[in-house]
Amino acid sequence: MTRSDAADSDSDRELVLKLQAGDTDALALLYDRYAPMVYTLALKMLQNAAEAEDLTQEAFVNFWQQQKYDPNRGSVGSYLATYTRSRALDRLRVGGGRRNIMKKVERMTGATPRPATPLEQAAQSERQQRLREALDRLSPAEREVLEIAYFEGLSQSQIAQRLGLPLGTVKTRSRQGLLRLRDDLGNDLL
Repeated sequence: MTRSDAADSDSDRELVLKLQAGDTDALALLYDRYAPMVYTLALKMLQNAAEAEDLTQEAFVNFWQQQKYDPNRGSVGSYLATYTRSRALDRLRVGGGRRNIMKKVERMTGATPRPATPLEQAAQSERQQRLREALDRLSPAEREVLEIAYFEGLSQSQIAQRLGLPLGTVKTRSRQGLLRLRDDLGNDLL
């Protein structure tokens, strides 16, 4: 049994204890187990892939840093689903409120949303270029899995089925690709 196999067989409770002891590899394993569920729930509620990705990241960062999860009150999956549902509803309320306010302002002033300034457009273009270059540096297998996940919104199981690969291979490629992007881009774009 490899170290990875041993870690994969750890129960959620064991992984949470390791995470609380500072073992961030435990967070990666919990992420592999529950990120597809969190992302799918967020995407269904928010109907926006970028916001769903953002909420998925927020859920795991919160899980890691806040350490509010109590294993005696339910499973990790239930905790993450409840957290995700609650934050998605918050985002929908805020988004709806902002949209209504913007519509009222537009009706009152006849104004349209402000276009991006040349400086903002240049910054956005630079960020997009850096991301494209970082994606190009990934292996084709890692890039393929990430592009399908993020641009088409498929779960890791769906990707495995589409590509005819074992689910573990898809998870490994996804995780390795994300780690390479994080190393390459830092926290500027991720």
